[in-house]
Amino acid sequence: MASSSPTLADPTMLAKIDRLSACNVGHHINLPQIVVVGDQSSGKSSALEGLTNLPFPRDSGLCTRFATQITFRRSAQASVAVSIIPSKSADAAHAERVRTWRKDLPVLEQMEFANIMREVCGVMGLSVKVEASDECKTFSEDVLWIEVSGPEQEHLSVIDVPGIFKRTTQGIMTKADIQLVEEMVYGYMRNPRSVMLAVIPANVDIATQAILEMAEEVDPKGERTLGVLTKPDLMDKGAEKTVVDMIEGRNHKLTLGWCLVRNPGKSEYEDSNVDRNAIEKRFFASVVPWNTLSKDRVGTESLRMRLQEILATHIRREFPKVRAEVSKKLKECKAMLKDLGIRRDTAAEQSKYLIDIATQFQSITDLALGAQYHRNDAFEEDPSLTIATAVVSRNDFMTEPSEKKEDEEKTKDKDKKVNTRTTTNHDELDDIQHDNEQLFKPYEDGILYWLKEIYLATRGFEMGTFDPSLLPMAMKSQTKKWDALAHGYISDIVNTTHTFITNLLQRVCPDPTIRANLMSVLTDELTTRYTMAIAQVDFILNVERAGIPMTLNRHFAENLDWSRRERTEQAVSALAFNVENHGRIVELLDLLDNHHHSLSNSEQIVRDLHDILYSYYQVAQKRIVDAICMQAAEYHLICGPETPLKLFSPLFVGGLSADQLEEIAGEDALVKRKRAQLMKEIEDLEMGRKILT
Repeated sequence: MASSSPTLADPTMLAKIDRLSACNVGHHINLPQIVVVGDQSSGKSSALEGLTNLPFPRDSGLCTRFATQITFRRSAQASVAVSIIPSKSADAAHAERVRTWRKDLPVLEQMEFANIMREVCGVMGLSVKVEASDECKTFSEDVLWIEVSGPEQEHLSVIDVPGIFKRTTQGIMTKADIQLVEEMVYGYMRNPRSVMLAVIPANVDIATQAILEMAEEVDPKGERTLGVLTKPDLMDKGAEKTVVDMIEGRNHKLTLGWCLVRNPGKSEYEDSNVDRNAIEKRFFASVVPWNTLSKDRVGTESLRMRLQEILATHIRREFPKVRAEVSKKLKECKAMLKDLGIRRDTAAEQSKYLIDIATQFQSITDLALGAQYHRNDAFEEDPSLTIATAVVSRNDFMTEPSEKKEDEEKTKDKDKKVNTRTTTNHDELDDIQHDNEQLFKPYEDGILYWLKEIYLATRGFEMGTFDPSLLPMAMKSQTKKWDALAHGYISDIVNTTHTFITNLLQRVCPDPTIRANLMSVLTDELTTRYTMAIAQVDFILNVERAGIPMTLNRHFAENLDWSRRERTEQAVSALAFNVENHGRIVELLDLLDNHHHSLSNSEQIVRDLHDILYSYYQVAQKRIVDAICMQAAEYHLICGPETPLKLFSPLFVGGLSADQLEEIAGEDALVKRKRAQLMKEIEDLEMGRKILT
């Protein structure tokens, strides 16, 4: 497109817009452009050939079946570069295939152009024959890019899109092709930064032209539509007034106006000696009424100048907006990519992702076990994470019901009940946890009667003592509620631990899918560790309740001595009387007389059994409470080397196989596609930002 006229706009600015199109920025934001649209029989291709001076092929099998962007730029060396920009919807393999195709030529001759177009059709997967093929498509959404450079070229860039059509052709055009082309053309026309070069034949009823209706739909005010009328030489006599009125702005008004061009006829195309520009100039200079129209509104040269003016003005106006939109879109894409989290395609990426989560998990766990709640906001926001406090509080509850024997002996309310559980089970732990039970609080009334029944039912030939087997039997009966209390306690600690783990995971791993996958892998081992704690409780209970009563604790002797002394004091307290200056005293004869009327052998043995049982019970109770709290809860669940709290750690993640890493942290297909799309978009926009800098 050689021209001697001065350039109408900053060529650097114009070149930057073209480079944005070449690096796919136009897929992500609207770029200013001129798009040539029209029906298939409108003369659009011939008019474009006149504008560009490119020898478009005449072969009907090579008609416009994809968008073609033609860019002219001035350079010291003449050259033609032909490449393909894959469509936004192209799959990776197709995109790579078309992106790597390229042709560089010094000039573009007609024969070479036809060969290139055939090759382009093949690369795009289109049939090069007129007939449609099951293996090949008829139209493509890829874009052919033709860049013509030379010392005499003036900057101009236009996009030619396939002509629209309304009727199918058997074996060639289908209804699906009609819809595809219409959507493709609409896509370019809807771009608010597109200036539409609407090509319409003058020898038909202009009001019925589909392309004009489409233009009016997307540009109702006609602010970005330039009308181009073709084939004035084929009009019927007397119909010229309608065209003249349009050119002079009296009918079908457009802000950018109308232009009129004459394309060569078939015979003129076949004659290589014919100069189309000269024929067109003579036509508009001599034929009435066209010779009366303004010279800047008729002829291909005038249309070219008009397009250059429009493009220069349009790009100057839109360039700052494009720069701002590229920056805004880039920021939005980076934010969306950040929301997807770090990339997790490979085992190494998945492992790093999970290690970061596990590190956060263990850091907060350490603070929780040390009750250093002030060092992380998580504890204030979620009180269930204050696990040290929860465990200590539950320990206190475990010791309260049975430590105060004096209070229990005063309790006469036999309906007073104690719940063995203070928390609700997690569904996934139902199989190993014990349900809540309501136990009557212990009371003292009737215990001597009960012990006497046991003694009388099991005594042998012992004299002044009882069968050694009676004490373990009585102890086992007296501690039958320990099972429910102990299992209720450990179930609560298990539940508290599991609540801590699940809630903390929710905080450090907000992705619900990954969290569910992770819990699926952790659950079996967590359950094993919970079960070990429960098994330790069973072991301790078995030792205390099924074994031989035994202790080296000196408090047993002290308790026994205190019980016997208390019983003696109670027996003689009724005989005591006050003596001035001596306090309460008992006469020796009264004491001897009371001893003379002492209890029977069986009553004395039962009381001795009671005192021994009570004294041992106090020791055993404290021992079992300490053992369960320290061994089962503290060691197996909270602070030991193999507690559930320490399972999910960087070491655990390091031991996962590649398959397990993929199962837990691998991205699903939707996320992978979204991430790839965003990364490609960011790459394109980053390149666009550099171009615009």
